Amino acid sequence: MKKILFIVLACLIPFCKIKAEELKLAENAKSAILIEASTGEIIYEKNAHEKLVPASMTKMMSMLLIVENIEKGVIGWDDMVTVSEHASSMGGSQILLETNEKMSVKDLFKGIAVASGNDAVVAMAEKIAGTEEAFVGMMNNRAKELGLKDTSFKNPHGLDTANHYSSAYDMSLIAKELVKHEEVLKYTSIYEDYLRQNTDKEIWLVNTNKLVRFYDGVDGLKTGYTAGAGYCLTATAKKNGMRLIAVVMGEPDSKTRNAEVTQMLDYAFAQYDLEKLLSTDSILGKKKVDKGKQQYVEIVPMEDVSLLHKKIENKKNVTYELHVKEIKAPVNVGDIVGTLDLKEDNNIIKTINVTVKQDVKKANIFEVFYTNLIDIISGNINFE
Repeated sequence: MKKILFIVLACLIPFCKIKAEELKLAENAKSAILIEASTGEIIYEKNAHEKLVPASMTKMMSMLLIVENIEKGVIGWDDMVTVSEHASSMGGSQILLETNEKMSVKDLFKGIAVASGNDAVVAMAEKIAGTEEAFVGMMNNRAKELGLKDTSFKNPHGLDTANHYSSAYDMSLIAKELVKHEEVLKYTSIYEDYLRQNTDKEIWLVNTNKLVRFYDGVDGLKTGYTAGAGYCLTATAKKNGMRLIAVVMGEPDSKTRNAEVTQMLDYAFAQYDLEKLLSTDSILGKKKVDKGKQQYVEIVPMEDVSLLHKKIENKKNVTYELHVKEIKAPVNVGDIVGTLDLKEDNNIIKTINVTVKQDVKKANIFEVFYTNLIDIISGNINFE
């Protein structure tokens, strides 16, 4: 592995997540967490790993699987879904689907994101996986891939069921993954809309997340309520290039839930800034490509690199080390060719994957011979 050291001036503050007893936020919630979405930094937490009933916040994982399957081409937004008797029989919040009714994926997703339709999410689960049970298996597999350790899903909607649980921390990780899909936010930010418009079965949808309308910057994500869960909310808001995710579970009522999430968001936006260090276009260096049509390729991060810091603190030096393995053609944009370690006080604070800036095809035998000949002539090959 090749190692290259760079020094960068950046705003990095070695702050620690603040414990509940040190900062009076989400006082009425059983558990809570507040994170910055791009870095995953925990700003505040309270009983964040306690296993609790997530109610309809469960649907965030369902929405994640739906949008991922759309992006993979398994289903399309305009595909029509035939509603089964099982899906139409769902209780709780619903969009009043009827057995054998046909509705587009787009409208069903809207029914999930805005109105928290249990019938809509089961219809989508059956469309993707064949059965609700198979879809739940996909949910739990995705949870493992995301590293969730406090979560067990038994259904795609969140109605109270034995051994169906999660934590504020795990919910924040699902939300962190979900907000990477901007198409989702187009739906979760809708405050009101209609389904089956201009028909005798028209239904008015009003977002269960009132902060979408009443808090500047909020564009999602999901509320939840059951008798076992109490009032829950995962909210996300973006201001000045910084996206926050706040989760509360087990609140006593919706008014308290909304007020305490508002307070959490207000605190973080007032206290913190996000500093972008590198973008996916930032060139970290060059690396020789073995048997490539071009000899060298530029190395870039696979994701933007940002650091969260408190506004009142001083700027500090951050170093980063680039580790690039031997690259053999063909190599394509998106292929992982190494890692980038960010360090502060010689401690690694974050590691991200790096890739090549452009595709490099494999050279034919004549091109390899010509390249080697040029190297010999220029003295780049050592025969010792």
